[in-house]
Amino acid sequence: MNASAGTGVFILSLTSIPISLFFNSLIYTNSVVNLIIGLEQDSIIDGFITFYLKNADPYINTAHGHMISYWDGCVHYLMYLLMVAAITWGASYRAIGLYWVGSILMRVIVYIPGNVVGKYGTQLSPLFLVHMLYVVVSVWACFRVFSQSATRQARSMSINEAQRTTLVERPLDFLFVIYLVPATFFCVFRGLVALDCPTEWCQDYTQLYEPYLKDPSSYPKIQMIVNMLYSGPYYIIALYGLLVPGCEWMPDLTLVHSGAIAQAQFSHIGASLHTRTSFSYRVPVDSQIVFLLVNALYAIVPQALCYRCVTSPAFFLRDQQNDKTD
Repeated sequence: MNASAGTGVFILSLTSIPISLFFNSLIYTNSVVNLIIGLEQDSIIDGFITFYLKNADPYINTAHGHMISYWDGCVHYLMYLLMVAAITWGASYRAIGLYWVGSILMRVIVYIPGNVVGKYGTQLSPLFLVHMLYVVVSVWACFRVFSQSATRQARSMSINEAQRTTLVERPLDFLFVIYLVPATFFCVFRGLVALDCPTEWCQDYTQLYEPYLKDPSSYPKIQMIVNMLYSGPYYIIALYGLLVPGCEWMPDLTLVHSGAIAQAQFSHIGASLHTRTSFSYRVPVDSQIVFLLVNALYAIVPQALCYRCVTSPAFFLRDQQNDKTD
């Protein structure tokens, strides 16, 4: 589906759901506006929203703001088109919707507090309330997505066979378990670095690999704290879900988290290397390969885990026939 066709489907969907007309229009318009912001910041276009960038929303000029503008304008816009297409064709949009939920919540949780406590906190204008309206609309949309019923099915025989296997007999899951343990410690470690941990390891990591964590915009600091408080516990819960059969919440949880971590890592990696970040806070040239490998791994593996859980959910499902018999 091309962009013009998707837009037409979107407009038709609005007329079929009058109650949500305003909310859907606001979310859709926000993606288009953010794409225009990103293009104007890169001087690809000029003069569309110059006044807004200089006076109403100066924090969008940061490297983090630049990256989320492109994420909203491209990735979120694509998700909206996919959800609208699914609604139009009578298919379930719950999977892509849960992925969007994770992405949009991560964006809001980091960006809004960062605007308040960062270096632009003293320049907040009344138009900042528009962001709060966007938060309300996003939360409302999240509840709409969660209200959709799950459609995962598997044969009773395949469920029983999958749940009889040990972890060693599931080599892919075994690799995920091996990954989840150091990933949990990595979340905690970077959270401690963001909280100005005085240990030598934390100080060396900041200086050699991620000086961006000390950027005065506060976005990276909040991002690492959010990762420590939410991604860290998620990895422990996911570890349990991979070891114990019948955890039906596992596919949904991985969808939400993979969307969140994709948005977070895209913004963090891009901002760490972006020219809008002061040179002293950018990743040193000698450390860029290590930085990219570690952060790319941290972003990609959750996507692979999500794909495994959604496409092969038998291990996580409960045998409905056995439940009825009991």
